[in-house]
Amino acid sequence: MSVIDRRRFLKTGAAGAFAAAASGSTVYAQSSDAAKAAPASNAASSINARPPKVTRILAEYIVKTGYQDLPASARKEGVRTLMNWVGVAVGGSHDETVNRAVAALTPFSGPPQANLLGRTERFDIMNAAFINGVSSHIFDYDDTHLKTIIHPAGPVVSAILAYSQYHPVSGKDFLNALVLGVETELRIGNAVYPNHYDVGWHITGTCGVFGSAAATGKLMGLSVEQMVWALGLAASQPVGLRESFGSMNKSFNPGRAAANGIFAALLAGQNYTSSDGMIEAKRGWANTISTKQDYREITEGLGQHYESTLNTYKPFACGIVIHPAIDAAIQLRNQYHLQPDQIERIDLRVHPLVIELTGKQTPQIGLEGKFSIYHAVAIAVIDGAAGEKQFSDAKVRDPVTVALREKVNPIVDSAIKPEQVDMTITLKDGRKLHKFIQHAIGSTEVPMTDQQLEKKFSDLSDGILSPERTRALIDKCWHVEQLQSAAEIALAALPH
Repeated sequence: MSVIDRRRFLKTGAAGAFAAAASGSTVYAQSSDAAKAAPASNAASSINARPPKVTRILAEYIVKTGYQDLPASARKEGVRTLMNWVGVAVGGSHDETVNRAVAALTPFSGPPQANLLGRTERFDIMNAAFINGVSSHIFDYDDTHLKTIIHPAGPVVSAILAYSQYHPVSGKDFLNALVLGVETELRIGNAVYPNHYDVGWHITGTCGVFGSAAATGKLMGLSVEQMVWALGLAASQPVGLRESFGSMNKSFNPGRAAANGIFAALLAGQNYTSSDGMIEAKRGWANTISTKQDYREITEGLGQHYESTLNTYKPFACGIVIHPAIDAAIQLRNQYHLQPDQIERIDLRVHPLVIELTGKQTPQIGLEGKFSIYHAVAIAVIDGAAGEKQFSDAKVRDPVTVALREKVNPIVDSAIKPEQVDMTITLKDGRKLHKFIQHAIGSTEVPMTDQQLEKKFSDLSDGILSPERTRALIDKCWHVEQLQSAAEIALAALPH
């Protein structure tokens, strides 16, 4: 996938952070003038030769940043991130995948410390974090950082919502930890993407564990040294391979990252040590699992620019790379009132990653349908929607769906960007209908509104929570900063 220009939002350079690493002083960012003065090739060479003390710089930032230090934009997007995550976690709570995880872990769970959203069972915090993380990702309907394809909320919010039921924390402290955890995993992801992802790692799991450890450690009040160890212990627990996509294993990855991050923070809280440079050291995390290491992505603008403000939310319950195609199909369907039997063929020019990630031509179950550009376009035309109901086993096997997806013809075109699609629907009467999508709904350029997020939440909780409980839960999410205890969110998600 081509990498979106990550520098366009950054107002500060890396020079100050690198100097801080060498001197031991705490400087997160400096004017970008110094960075501009040096050629990019020289800067990259310097980074590889003498990497900054990234792990410690990040730990100091996490420990020393309070709620009052967060800009309003980061707080607002943090609340939206929470809202979306709670909705998808409740929605996925009774999926077969979650049922099997509950059955497998119940005999071995520790004390009942935390709730499962949308269910009545209680587990110890690490198993609760794992299962809620699975639940939030099983529909592939969670948030997405488009620059790295990380789904940031799953590992972070699953962890701290479980921890907040064991150790009470205020809503403000909870939101601060959420933002810092998300910021941590996204910046680390930026440093190794796309190379790390391209070789097969599921970046949500491998980077999400850092977010979970950072957020949990923040709520625990870890010292800088303990936070360094927590990040180091997180680095020792990368989880997730892309081969798992299309199976229950994919949702295992953010769930395991959430639990692993708690594990790392708890150990560090008892002074269980790690290397001081586990992210950047020669035999550390970044060099071991990626051929790209751009540490400026972690330190540049730290505390001034927030990657977490670039989080996006899915209007469609499937892989993000096929959202432009779904958007185009729905728009053409609605504009021309299309019926499946009118259509001769559907041609669409797509980025190569679309076929790589979603090239399943004959999905047999709903979960496989989420990774099929053929199915996604077909149901978008048939139903004018692509929610969880459109990715059921029955829908994948429906004769009308099968017949139409055989007419879908994706064409790889390297000139098409990942966020674009160029679609032409040819009708049996000879007409050709065309739609080009520059940015799909749900992108940073065309974000879902708060009202659309509420509608998505309500649709997901339908049949699990009553309308009254759904409304109350939505309100608690929107007003998390006013809560005396963040655990109220988990309690409000109990079915009655």
